[in-house]
Amino acid sequence: MTKTAPEAPVTTSQAGFVSIIASRYNGKYTDALVESASETLANLAPDLGVNITRVPGAFEIPIVVEAAACRDVQPLAIIALGVIIRGSTAHADLIAQSITQSLQETGVSHLIPVIHEVLLVENSEQAEARSIGDELNRGREAAEAAISMIEVMGDFI
Repeated sequence: MTKTAPEAPVTTSQAGFVSIIASRYNGKYTDALVESASETLANLAPDLGVNITRVPGAFEIPIVVEAAACRDVQPLAIIALGVIIRGSTAHADLIAQSITQSLQETGVSHLIPVIHEVLLVENSEQAEARSIGDELNRGREAAEAAISMIEVMGDFI
């Protein structure tokens, strides 16, 4: 698996907005993901609106993503952000699997790019490297993927 995102991020001139749905749980990391994603969206697509909705934990993300996809005015893309730190039981894996399946179903059924950056990590060091660091910043990468997918989907819709 690659550890870096594609080199040149795409920009977009599409009109509309992006929804960011983010967990409040593990706030140190999710706040950093939201900040990075928001800054990247502002740099790559300054005319796009950004709606941020915070939910209690990662498990609550999919229902709000589905609600965002069902709005009368749909977002051009939805970014799901959260951090799950694996513990000594299978709970984290079950949550992550459920989230992944739900996010994919929403994206496919509504034809809206749903960018999945609900991270399942082993420990706080991995969480920090992927949310606060510059090299593997998944918030930035999520925003770049959203912009790329908005452009791709613009060719079909």
